[in-house]
Amino acid sequence: MEKHLHIVAFDVPFPANYGGAIDVFYKLKNLSELGLKITLHCFEYGRGEASELTKYCQKVYYYKRQNSRQSLFKFSPFIVVSRSNEQLLDNLCVDQSPILFEGLHCCYFLNHERLKGRRRIVRTHNVEHDYYKHLAAAESSIFKRFYFELEASKLKAFEQELGGADALVAISPADTVHFKSINPEVFHITAFHAYSRVSIRPEKGKFCLYHGSLGIGENNKAAIWLVDEVLKDLDVPVIIAGNNPSRLLKSKLAQAQQITLKSELDSNEINGLIQEAQVNILPTFQSTGIKLKLLAALYNGKHCVVNTPMVENTGLESLCSIATNAQEMKQLIIEKFQSEFDKKELEERKNILEKEFDNRVNAQKLIQILFP
Repeated sequence: MEKHLHIVAFDVPFPANYGGAIDVFYKLKNLSELGLKITLHCFEYGRGEASELTKYCQKVYYYKRQNSRQSLFKFSPFIVVSRSNEQLLDNLCVDQSPILFEGLHCCYFLNHERLKGRRRIVRTHNVEHDYYKHLAAAESSIFKRFYFELEASKLKAFEQELGGADALVAISPADTVHFKSINPEVFHITAFHAYSRVSIRPEKGKFCLYHGSLGIGENNKAAIWLVDEVLKDLDVPVIIAGNNPSRLLKSKLAQAQQITLKSELDSNEINGLIQEAQVNILPTFQSTGIKLKLLAALYNGKHCVVNTPMVENTGLESLCSIATNAQEMKQLIIEKFQSEFDKKELEERKNILEKEFDNRVNAQKLIQILFP
């Protein structure tokens, strides 16, 4: 018997060029390749419609977000209430198939009376109120900081709605523990991604790399911290790669001769830099969820030097060199830049990544949750 699934996505998941879109796109791709018939519902607010999605979905519906300022003053979080499109509810009610809600963002109708009796699963991408607290802490604009703090408090209250779901699917072990206090039916399935096998170039790299979307406050903060606290006195060539760097970051890099800024790159160009680098440097100040850029570096790059929040409770700790402060990170970068990436390290990556992070295996696990 054919199995049919509704997926409600917070954004158009193609191109798969940022964390949330990557997880959604490669999830639906693998579910489709395992035989599921998928109706995708996604909110379009700037990325446009994507014909690529029709390769994996029977139908694709696009909805406009309700971005009026009035939504900012409602009790529900803005990221949720702006996705309260009644046409979505009507389209979900055309049959009795299970529904996979991608993120708290999409859960406005999760407990609606018209969906009673339906199997409703929520994929949690973060502990959203923690994520928004971190966004607030990294933000220099007073208005944006106030918005993120207000949104964080609303998200914490709205999170209780997840208790009405039939099950939650958390993206990290730490998130799994958190959500068990709200809903006892919590399963851990890690992030879906673009890689089927570990592929690392054998030649020694000539530079170190930090990459991330620099227009995001947290990534900009991490890059500036690297420049100020780790890289400024380091006699090692470094590339910082990412789109939309801030003026402050640009001005700091203009004074650092050994650091090169590369911006306005596409996913293939970023991936090429990851493969060419001898050391991928990945600090973060947010320990929420799991970072897709870390998986990209582990599947394709050589040495990975990170700080504790990047890998804590992810199952990837043994694959990285972990620094607890700026001085330790500096020493690890120097050490790893000079050392070969050996066969033992390669085999350990393959053993962990190609078993625990295999897209096809995780898609099969998800099907068992959706269709018990």
